[in-house]
Amino acid sequence: MADVKDVNAAIAELKREVVELSGLSLATGVILTQLLQKIATREMNPQGAATQIVNNARDAIEGFTAANSSDPAMKARALEAVNQYEGQIRSVLRD
Repeated sequence: MADVKDVNAAIAELKREVVELSGLSLATGVILTQLLQKIATREMNPQGAATQIVNNARDAIEGFTAANSSDPAMKARALEAVNQYEGQIRSVLRD
């Protein structure tokens, strides 16, 4: 049977890692969104550029997850994130 002290230490370490990864994910998302907004605003058709960016991202996720037999929850979260980015990108674009 596992030692309670070892289990608690392992749980604490996992919680610390989750916090670190969450911070990294947040920073990456913010920077990525700002870069994509800047790229799209420089295009002649910013809405079209945004559509192309998110469609390419969705296609890449579909291809990657199919080729690697990825966890369906990971795929669903990735596609949800693309939807979030799409909203954030489009929020600064003119119609």
